[in-house]
Amino acid sequence: MGTVRWGLGHLCDLRSLSPTAPPAWAVLRTEKNLRRTRTQVPFGVRCRDGGGVGEGWTKPRDIRKSFTWEVQANDKAYNGQFKQKAFLCWQRKKYKRNAIHTAKYNVFSFLPLNLYEQFHRMSNLYFLLIIILQGIPEISTLPWFTLFAPLLCLLTIRATRDLVDDIGRHRSDRAINNRPCQILVGKSFLWRKWENLCVGDLVCLHKDSIVPADLVLLASTEPSSLCYVETADIDGETNLKFRQAPTITHRELTNIGKMASFQGEVVCEEPNSRMHHFVGCLEWKGKKYPLDGGNILLRGCRIRNTDTCYGMVIYAGFDTKIMKNCGKIHLKRTKIDHLMNRLVVLIFLSMIVISAALTLGFRFKVKEFKAMHHYVSAKHDRSEHVETFFIFWGFLILLSVMVPMAMFIIAEFIYLGNSIFINWDVHMYYEPQDFPAKARSTSLNDQLGQVQYVFSDKTGTLTQNIMNFKKCCINGVVYGSEEEETPRKEDPYLWNKFADGKLLFQDMELLRIVRANEDRTVREFWRVLAICHTVMAQEKNNQLLYQAASPDEEALVTAARNFGYVFLARTQDSITLMELGEERVYQVLAMMDFNSIRKRMSVLVRAPEGGIYLYTKGADTVIYERLLKKGPTEWTTEEALASFAEQTLRTLCLAYKEVDEDTYEEWRQRHQEASILLQNRAHTLHQVYDEMEQNLQLLGATAIEDRLQDGVLETIKCLKQGNIKVWVLTGDKQEIAVNIGFACQLLSENMVILEEKEILQGLQHQRECRGAARAGLCGTGLPVPSGHLLPRDAQAEGLDCGISQEIPERGDPEWVMGRGHAGGAEQRLRAGPVPLPAAAAPGARTLVLHADLQVPALLYLQDTCQHDGSDLVLLLQWLYRPGVWKFPGQD
Repeated sequence: MGTVRWGLGHLCDLRSLSPTAPPAWAVLRTEKNLRRTRTQVPFGVRCRDGGGVGEGWTKPRDIRKSFTWEVQANDKAYNGQFKQKAFLCWQRKKYKRNAIHTAKYNVFSFLPLNLYEQFHRMSNLYFLLIIILQGIPEISTLPWFTLFAPLLCLLTIRATRDLVDDIGRHRSDRAINNRPCQILVGKSFLWRKWENLCVGDLVCLHKDSIVPADLVLLASTEPSSLCYVETADIDGETNLKFRQAPTITHRELTNIGKMASFQGEVVCEEPNSRMHHFVGCLEWKGKKYPLDGGNILLRGCRIRNTDTCYGMVIYAGFDTKIMKNCGKIHLKRTKIDHLMNRLVVLIFLSMIVISAALTLGFRFKVKEFKAMHHYVSAKHDRSEHVETFFIFWGFLILLSVMVPMAMFIIAEFIYLGNSIFINWDVHMYYEPQDFPAKARSTSLNDQLGQVQYVFSDKTGTLTQNIMNFKKCCINGVVYGSEEEETPRKEDPYLWNKFADGKLLFQDMELLRIVRANEDRTVREFWRVLAICHTVMAQEKNNQLLYQAASPDEEALVTAARNFGYVFLARTQDSITLMELGEERVYQVLAMMDFNSIRKRMSVLVRAPEGGIYLYTKGADTVIYERLLKKGPTEWTTEEALASFAEQTLRTLCLAYKEVDEDTYEEWRQRHQEASILLQNRAHTLHQVYDEMEQNLQLLGATAIEDRLQDGVLETIKCLKQGNIKVWVLTGDKQEIAVNIGFACQLLSENMVILEEKEILQGLQHQRECRGAARAGLCGTGLPVPSGHLLPRDAQAEGLDCGISQEIPERGDPEWVMGRGHAGGAEQRLRAGPVPLPAAAAPGARTLVLHADLQVPALLYLQDTCQHDGSDLVLLLQWLYRPGVWKFPGQD
């Protein structure tokens, strides 16, 4: 029969049972024939999976809460049996197909849905009411069709515009769904359309292909089954990232025949919108293997520098992460639309009041009039109450011209004309890429003149995203010149055949120490830079090229390369270096990744001599917390870091330690158990990493320069003249963020910088002051640093919109969570360091700490040339154009 085991990940019909139901269904499987036999197991019983290492005892109820997404490779029948409740007793298939439909309308829904949206405008309801009144002969002043024809024209114009936009969505959907891809059918890969993909299918992708669905990478033609991807269409990042297949599939799935017989099952979390988070495991041949975000190819990525790769579909269609982020298409209304709705209601109410007043006057005069003119009563035999009722509606019709219909028709043509002029605007044409501005909506143009906030990332937006190794501090000694670096006539790195000749950093004293190879601290410093990273190396035309997910890492590895510590290659379990002419292979024991919570990255390696070393780099705050000791060298390095921050340089601290064998073996077991957890895997891994990253020895620090783009200062100046608030989001430490604010003139000397604690203290004092005001104990204002007081009018304003700028830190918990999603128009923002205008100035305002903002437009900048959604206007530059920015009062 083969080995029998309990598969907690294979619960059939478990989701359809209520939590109070006495039995649960588990699946009894055999490895030989994969027969599925239902066996009843009570909920209180704990089951242990016989395969894998360290799974532990787990309740089925805990597993089913979050990790109920089970996908079997090459088994559509098994995947198709899962159902989910759709409506009442009706059920539908749980796993969606890969076809997408983002259009708002279809043939049947267009007319009713579009009319429903159009009659959300008060003006249309108003005109419809007047037409109905004009259809009553007793009160009509004009034939009803004389007003119905213009209203029909107005509705037709708007409906045509919506129809054209929606036809574009249909065409885009059709083009995407009909894209070709290779799907495993039988024992060969055949070309099929994207819309034919299903979960569990195996897909073959080639260089420059777009990933059609969310896939688990199984194998590739690159060493160690690596795969390079570009995520510009997802997050705007143009730097290549690498993904890696699990070791087991890399070793086993070496040909198409083995892929056709592959019966692995992925158990993972339900579809969600977290782009950079994934937790799951691969169950195959009785064992479990962990899966994380590094094993996943997301829909919308583009394969780069990889000839062929193979993946298994786990999320398809609207279950993919990018589609979960897109959100639904909502009806967009401008501020003028909302204002017009209010004005129409106000005018209509005023018309009712005026008509009522005129009707009352008629009521008082009608008796006297009829008494004097008796022949009128003979013709009009209606009672006074009925006559008064008709007169009221007659007056309302006569006053209906207060809302002219022609104005709305003309406005529609104005919107259309503005969109055409935006497309034709020469000043918004970006010549380097032959790209004009493009209005993606013809109904939101007036929003351009109402922009109040501009949100900008720093790296690649304000700056050029070109990193240069500027300075470094090793063992307390700072290396690097204060002067502008210019290439020398004689290259000091000619002795190194691997030097690329592009490194501007030059320090002859440091180069002499490195070549002498006598200082261990210097040697370990450059070794950290050459080992602790995620850069991939490849050889092209007999030249060593680096592919990095971030330009910072590439700059650091390139600096180590020029100084003789050359990163040559990596596999899943090794890193190869050329250290001053000697080739050394380090065995990778663990890779502790970088994220915004950890703020550091570590690599645990075994040196060729057999010793185990931990190499770490990260922010100074987290590295200093984990040092074994703090002496003169550490304090000198801290002073150097402060000096680098004043020069707006990006800094990292480097540290290492030697690990004994017994400590590693004990830690390895905990790390292996944590890596295959489904519940709280990331949190548990962080705790395990933190145990190892203690008692470090500081080596030094690096400083990297990223210069501002041309025209940034002038652009920010013009935006400030237009009373537009500029928010810059950055992951740099606080001192660097503030100095960059001054460098790009976002901040000025007459601003008082408040940090989060000071803001909270000020708000708390304000609340206490309000409470004490009732007893007459309130002071003169809200205290801020430097002894300034906010005047009472600022307190009365509360959290009003000031004209100051804010630079929150990306690493802070209060930073924009997850950097927002493509489908979410409104995001809650909290400020980190907050500069305010001089608090003693007349009419000073406090800053908005909490702002729900509707972002009307997206600026397309140098590093983020991508589009996701129906934005107002597409601009492809962050450049100052004289004559383009004009504000009231400006010549």
